[in-house]
Amino acid sequence: MSLIKSISGIRGTIGGHAGDGLSAIDIVKFTSAYAAFIKSGLEKTVGRKCRIIVGRDARISGKMVDKLVVGSLLSMGCDVVNIGLATTPTTELAVVGEGADGGIIITASHNPIQWNALKLLNSKGEFLNDSEGKAVIKLAESLDFDFEEVLQLGEEFKNNTWGERHIEMVCKLPFVDVEAIRKANLSVAVDAVNSVGGIVIPKLLKALGVNNIIELNCEPTGKFAHTPEPIPENLTGISDLIRSSKVDLGIVVDPDVDRLALVMENGEMFGEEYTLVAVADYILSHTPGNTVSNLSSSRALRDVTESKGGSYSAAAVGEVNVVEKMKETGAVIGGEGNGGVIYPGLHYGRDALVGVAFFLSLLANSGLKMSELRKTYPEYFISKKKITLDASTDVDAILQAVKKEFAKEKITDIDGVKIDFPDSWVHLRKSNTEPIIRIYSEAHSMEEAERLGDEIIKTIKNL
Repeated sequence: MSLIKSISGIRGTIGGHAGDGLSAIDIVKFTSAYAAFIKSGLEKTVGRKCRIIVGRDARISGKMVDKLVVGSLLSMGCDVVNIGLATTPTTELAVVGEGADGGIIITASHNPIQWNALKLLNSKGEFLNDSEGKAVIKLAESLDFDFEEVLQLGEEFKNNTWGERHIEMVCKLPFVDVEAIRKANLSVAVDAVNSVGGIVIPKLLKALGVNNIIELNCEPTGKFAHTPEPIPENLTGISDLIRSSKVDLGIVVDPDVDRLALVMENGEMFGEEYTLVAVADYILSHTPGNTVSNLSSSRALRDVTESKGGSYSAAAVGEVNVVEKMKETGAVIGGEGNGGVIYPGLHYGRDALVGVAFFLSLLANSGLKMSELRKTYPEYFISKKKITLDASTDVDAILQAVKKEFAKEKITDIDGVKIDFPDSWVHLRKSNTEPIIRIYSEAHSMEEAERLGDEIIKTIKNL
């Protein structure tokens, strides 16, 4: 069993001995600490209670965790607006829309069925930053907070309208071309891994004018039909469906719908990295400006941005870091290479609904098949490897040695070590939980990317 504490929340497996995994005790402790942290930042206003939004994905443990989270918030004197089954971006929007002081999303994102998690939001509907997250963890470990007396307990309010409101907001975004999508008469297959995407994605497609929809794994039972991370090895079902049914494209989302993967009409993957690249291409064609992705994302975004006259910046891995860099550079579009699209015109959060709407607008206006559109973008391939070291190894010293070894190249060390070569790059990141260095490398061919990764591993072993 596992329990992982990070700045964005707490994540772990359900079941087992107290103190192992995400137990009921941990859920109560961290939720209460979060409430105490949020309350500490509020202005002292007579008669005003802290208000927190709670939403969850459809995983089986969600109902149980929801009851513990809501009860804990009420015991801390917080009013709760429970929006029920909701995507991560929907919950983020609800925080702002309801004028709440924060939000908790009950989801383990792409993790397997035995996992669940609490994702913690501020009053802007954005993830807590590093110092805020550490403050919550410190409070949880010290238990230095008080529960409210009976007359000061919070109240729970139910509001199940936010899914529909989210869809309406997306359809009204500038450059979402509903008329072009309708005229294109696209046929779309959807794989929502039996979570909340099965509710919102088909509804969104209908609102965008798509009438030919094939639903696969769209019952929000929480019984994942396959490993939920939307990567090629988990998506053979929808690929086979597309080939046999002659569908124009496939849409795949993870359980909390903040990542978007696309499948081409030939059943092949469009590439998670290229979800953001394609959407950015479309936005930059209408609104020239800057873009941001994380250090482990494809160089293709940089190429597309610069071809449109904009400037590209890289942030440390993690949504909160990407958002911070987007604000700093005034980026008009950004995100992560795992299929996460962030469009500040709606909100600063990865949002698969936004990605779907913009991508369909691009595809409909292009008049191309998906495979033809994919060929218009720079071709890059990413290899992902890791090297396991002895527990006594000083991983930081290894990374410093790698920096010295490649000192003649462009080095970025805001998150591990990234080495930029003229036609490729390699990014080394250490694990926070085990003696592992993860190695991501990108080049114009998979063979070259693999070779580069192997070369770095050899260098590390020699060191």
